[in-house]
Amino acid sequence: MEQLSDHYLRLDQQLCFALYTCEKEMTKLYRPLLEDLGLTYTQYITMLALWEKDEISVKTLGQKLFLDSGTLTPLLKRLEASGLLRRERDAQDERVVIVRLTEQGIAMKQQACAIPLQIVHRTQLSPEELIKLRDELTQLTNILNQYTEEES
Repeated sequence: MEQLSDHYLRLDQQLCFALYTCEKEMTKLYRPLLEDLGLTYTQYITMLALWEKDEISVKTLGQKLFLDSGTLTPLLKRLEASGLLRRERDAQDERVVIVRLTEQGIAMKQQACAIPLQIVHRTQLSPEELIKLRDELTQLTNILNQYTEEES
């Protein structure tokens, strides 16, 4: 007979596993759409952040994307090599690196406009359901982020 504690240790009962598998499937959903732009998913979310706010410090960009510098720096180097952005030292504080979109990076925004609607369609959820899910995940992320900041 299964004990109650065994039930809680089942893989299908784990929130972390549900989030992990959902993230993997979501990334797979984006992959063919992003191939047309020549971007990986992480490069895409970086471009989204820069289309929202251009001329941002690498540190601020990393915080916005929840990426450490060890992940963000090589990613930015690849986007720079592709001609989508430039990294420059701040004139006021040379310790700060500012990321700026190039004209090619700005123009790519138009190519990317159809992606969110295609994703909405493929999830088979209503816009209201997607907004509610996104808001709940954002709330959970904020709670977990507070908890991990308190622990460190």
